[in-house]
Amino acid sequence: MELLNMAGGSLRVGLLMGAALVAAPAQADTLREALAQAYLTNPTLQAARANQRATDENVPIEQSRAAPNITASGNHIEFLKVSPNSFTAPERRTQIGPDLTVPIYSGGAIKNSIKAAKERVAAGQADLRGTESSVFSQVVAAYMDVLRNQAVVGLSANQVDVLAINLEATSDRFEIGDLTRTDVAQSQSRLAVAQSDLQGAQANLVGARENYIQLVGEAPTNLQPPPPLPGLPDSVEEAVGIALEHNPDLIAARERAEAAGFDSEAAGAGRLPTLGAFAGLDYTDYHGTLGGPIAADLVQTETTANIGLQVTIPIFQGGLPAARQRQAYARETAALEQLIGAERNVIAQVRAAYSSLLASNAIIESSQGAVAAAELSLEGVRAENSIGSRSILDVLNAEQELLRARVQLVTARRNAYVSGFSLLAAMGRAEARDLNLDMGGPLYDPQLNYDRVRNRVFDWDRDPEPAAVSTSTVDIAAPDASIPLEDENPAE
Repeated sequence: MELLNMAGGSLRVGLLMGAALVAAPAQADTLREALAQAYLTNPTLQAARANQRATDENVPIEQSRAAPNITASGNHIEFLKVSPNSFTAPERRTQIGPDLTVPIYSGGAIKNSIKAAKERVAAGQADLRGTESSVFSQVVAAYMDVLRNQAVVGLSANQVDVLAINLEATSDRFEIGDLTRTDVAQSQSRLAVAQSDLQGAQANLVGARENYIQLVGEAPTNLQPPPPLPGLPDSVEEAVGIALEHNPDLIAARERAEAAGFDSEAAGAGRLPTLGAFAGLDYTDYHGTLGGPIAADLVQTETTANIGLQVTIPIFQGGLPAARQRQAYARETAALEQLIGAERNVIAQVRAAYSSLLASNAIIESSQGAVAAAELSLEGVRAENSIGSRSILDVLNAEQELLRARVQLVTARRNAYVSGFSLLAAMGRAEARDLNLDMGGPLYDPQLNYDRVRNRVFDWDRDPEPAAVSTSTVDIAAPDASIPLEDENPAE
C-alpha cells in the first residue's frame, strides 16, 4: 500500500491538514522522510532489533544440548609419597586425551526446549513489528503536533496583531470622546491575554519540536502537510477483523502461549530416563618411573580407548519434576490468559481509535462551519460597531470566537490524522512494509539474522564488536518558536 495513495470511504474526509494548516514549501520535510529517518536511526527501534538478535541465539543454544560434545583434558601428577606396599607405583604421570559424549534420548526435554525457543523467536519478531508501529505512531503524532502548534502560534500571533491595532484604534476614539475608558481597558485586557496565549503557544511549539528531534533524530524545518492515510476501513467490524489477524502484539501473545506449552512438555521430561553415548581416548606417559626396580621391564607409555552407553533412570527426586511441571503449567495458564488480555486490548484499541477518528472528522466539519460563521459574524460586528450599534466588547468577543473556532479546526485535523494512523497501527498495517517507505535499500528483515545463526556450530564464531547505530542529537541546536512565513496565518 502506498502512503501517497488516496484512501476511499467516508472516513477519509478531513484527514489532510491541507492549506488551512500550512502552505507546502518547495523544499520541506515530509512525513515519509521523517518515518524513514526514524526507521533507520531511532534508538528504541534499533535496541529492539538488537534484542531480537539476542533472542535468535536461544535456538542454537538449545540445539547445542542435542549436539555431540567433545572435550580434551590433560594432567601431570608428581607422586610425592606413594604407598610402601606398592613397589611398582610411578613417581610421576602425564595423561592427555579427548572425550566425546553424545546425548541420545532426554525424555523430550531438549526437543521441546528447541521448539519453545523457535516459538519465542517468532514472538520476538512480532514484538519487533509492534515496536516499529509504536515508534511510527509516535513520529506521526510528533509530526502533526509540530504542524498543529505552528498553526496555533500563527493564529495567536495574528490575534495579538489584530488586538494591538484594535487597542490603538480604541485609544484614538477615546481621545476624541467617542469611547469610554472602560472600552480601552477591555481592549488592553484582551491584548494582554492574547500575548500570554502566544507565549504559551510558542512554548508548546518548542516542546513539540523537541519531541520530534528525540524521535526522528533531526530538527523539523518546513514540514509539509501529510499525505492521505492508506487502507482505512469502512467499518469498525472490518477494522477489528483485520486487527485480530494481523496485530503484532496479538500474534506475539499467541506465539508465547505456544512456547509455554512446549515448556510444560519439557518440564515433565524430568521423570523419564536419559540415554547417552560416550567415547574416550587417553595417552599416558610415566616418564620411566612405573615399576620402580623393574621399570625397564614395563611399558612407560600407553594409549587406551573406551566407548559405551550410559542410562540414567530417575527413581526419586524429592518431587522436583512434579514441581517443575506444575510451575510450567501455571506459566502456560498465565500465557493463555495474557493472550485473551491481548485480544481484549487490541479490540479496545481498534474501537477507540475508530471512534476517535469518526469524532474528529465530525468536529472538522462542524469547525469548518464555525469558522465560516465566526468570520461572517466578526465582519458584521465590526461594521455595526462603526455605526455605534455594537460595543467594543462585542468586537473583542467576536474576534475571540473566531480564534477559538480556528484553533479547534486545526486541532481536529491533527487528531483525525493521528487517530487514523493509530487505527492502522492497531490493525497491524502501520509498518514500513505497509507504507512503502523509501530507505535507499531493503527493509530490515529479522528473519535474515535468524537464518544466519540458527545452524551455526563453530565455537569461535563471532560477530563484530557492538556499536550503536542510532544517531545522537547533542549537536542539534535547541529549537525556537519561529515559524515559516507561509504559516503565520495558517487558517486564512
